[in-house]
Amino acid sequence: MNISSLTSFFKKKPLKLTSLDTILIKRLKSLSLQTNLLVFKDVKIYHHSSVYNIGLIVLDSSRGLYLFESKEWTYDELKKADIQKAQNQENSTETLAYENTQNIIKQKFNELTHNDGVPIFNYLMMENLNVDEYQHLNDSFKSLLPKEKIIFSDSNQADILKKLQNSCQERADLQSVDEIMGTLFIQYAILDRQKEVHLCTNEQREFIDTPLKNVTYLNGCHGSGKSNLLLLKSIVEMLDQNSKKIFILKPTILACDIFKQKLLNLIEHAIVEIDLSSIEIITPVELLNKHLLKLAKETISHIEVHPKLMKKYYNIADTIMCDDADLLPKEFIQYLNFIQKKSKLVLVNTLLDTQLNKNFKTLNREVNFHKTNPHAKTLQLISKLLREKAKDILIISNTSSREKLQEDLTSFIEEEPDTINSSEALMNQKFNNLLFCNYSDINELNTNHIILLDLCFTSENEIEYAFNLAHSSVDVVYEEESKEIIELRNKYEQDKEE
Repeated sequence: MNISSLTSFFKKKPLKLTSLDTILIKRLKSLSLQTNLLVFKDVKIYHHSSVYNIGLIVLDSSRGLYLFESKEWTYDELKKADIQKAQNQENSTETLAYENTQNIIKQKFNELTHNDGVPIFNYLMMENLNVDEYQHLNDSFKSLLPKEKIIFSDSNQADILKKLQNSCQERADLQSVDEIMGTLFIQYAILDRQKEVHLCTNEQREFIDTPLKNVTYLNGCHGSGKSNLLLLKSIVEMLDQNSKKIFILKPTILACDIFKQKLLNLIEHAIVEIDLSSIEIITPVELLNKHLLKLAKETISHIEVHPKLMKKYYNIADTIMCDDADLLPKEFIQYLNFIQKKSKLVLVNTLLDTQLNKNFKTLNREVNFHKTNPHAKTLQLISKLLREKAKDILIISNTSSREKLQEDLTSFIEEEPDTINSSEALMNQKFNNLLFCNYSDINELNTNHIILLDLCFTSENEIEYAFNLAHSSVDVVYEEESKEIIELRNKYEQDKEE
């Protein structure tokens, strides 16, 4: 290696950190398990229509971001180099070639949060150079690459931590981890109902980062964020140009509309440029009807796979993502596998003890069981919640219970309750403070308080889904004990004790 000037050498494109973990990266990851460091390796920053690859970036929530470059220089190469100190070269932490990356990060923060974000510090990973070898190098080299900014091949965990912490004193005014990393890496940012950012877990990030197979399964428990991951994955697929057309299937028209609004919110937060027409969110029936129309067949109003559909290949999308696949008829899943045999298919199932086994919606939620007259108790609960100025109350029951309750409520409360109909578009719904719906209408709904009735007529999956719609309280009202009620009490009363 013949280096005439370190200035030009620094400006060369840095070597990308390999997909395999080096010894130093393993030490850094091991260190993160014992400290508040958060390590992101081989990640991308998406901004507008551009994609920027980042080899290694680490967050210290009390200090800032650390950027790392990896160099394969050996001692023999460096000691033989003809090194001339560059004129006007800054002798500071900015002497390494990090300027473009820093500018990108600051621009991202400025456009999203209207400030520069967090402090950024630069470090060099030198896997083939130890401390003793560094001491024998030319002084010009040392002045341009200060020892305190280099992680050497023989740096242990204590050495690495000390160098990182010496970057600056701890600060108490930095944003939260979710806000910092969710702003920087929008592909890992989940927005809640208040549009606050939550950073994906390791398991969730793994799904987003892993290339889709011909058939990919996303399995998780209720409330584990599966639906949000579909939105994030679809955005990444478009930005990485892995897919030009994506269909996302949701069970009802209302659920599709709510999901479309979530997609718009995510794209607005991310500040990325995506052709919205390239991501369609439709029901399974709408997908079948598109195919039937192509074959000049009569359309349908419910899921029914016409034999002709299984004989004529339908290249409708590069990727189809089917939410709640386990609730759909087997013949429809077979149909999806057939039309996507040359493309990609994602099937989302609600299963326990799988990829995503953490429920994020049960924290600080009050759950109460009431064995009594369901009708009278529900009227009492509604009146109590309204007196307490509670917001967003949803009563889920069968149709006959709803009609009787709505009739009697007119003499109890001043507010006029409304009914959700999932077969209608979002624009046709009235989302009042007090709402009624059937169990078949609850997909994609979110609320603060839920009252559940008629559980004996409801599937276990629908009951679990209904439980996870509430953020503040769930009241289960029933007249007689049943197997389903006992199992629910054992589960949720145990969670409450814990």
